[in-house]
Amino acid sequence: MRLHSYFLVALRSAVAVTTLATVAHAQSRAPTLQSGKVFDFTPYVGYMVFDSYMDGPFGTSLGNAPSPVYGVQLGMRLAPNISIVGNVAASSSDIKAGIPILGGLTVAKSNTLIYDAGLQLDVPEMTMSGTSFKPFIQAGAGAFRYDISQSFLETTATNFAANIGVGADVAIGKNMGVRLMAKDYVGKFDFKDATFIDFETKTANNLAFSAGLRMSF
Repeated sequence: MRLHSYFLVALRSAVAVTTLATVAHAQSRAPTLQSGKVFDFTPYVGYMVFDSYMDGPFGTSLGNAPSPVYGVQLGMRLAPNISIVGNVAASSSDIKAGIPILGGLTVAKSNTLIYDAGLQLDVPEMTMSGTSFKPFIQAGAGAFRYDISQSFLETTATNFAANIGVGADVAIGKNMGVRLMAKDYVGKFDFKDATFIDFETKTANNLAFSAGLRMSF
């Protein structure tokens, strides 16, 4: 009887050790973001939701319509969890006047160039179901350059924009991951710069949602 008990204990111990070894081996083979590389390069695509430049009386408004956005971000590691990042992106959309009952009327075309730089703070890497991921936050400043055209008329406006973003890098291979990010660009459209009319505009929150391929080297 006692021998039987010892055999069961030994068998359970062997199963437990085998299970732990299997889990540890699987985790060791899982892709990891801890590459020790200095630079990150991330081309990405996404969707930009523009806030209105201004809100007028009786529910009227003026602003860019939502549109695709594409760009590239370069990061340089300064410390294990701190990086400096630079970003360039572009988007093309219609400028719409929001009018009650009539809806949105296209009044011009806008090509928007976005460029900014800032700092990124990484949260320590996590592993779930064999997948490594690292959340992060970004904050910085830059500008929006609008190239506006309507028929034969063309004008430009460059506006300061602060930004804050959150996201996560999900490992898919050695020195490679998928970057998911949401970013809020906060600034004002300079109506005078674009039209020479000194008209006060509101502070706008322009939201960019994107996914890209992050490569470390």
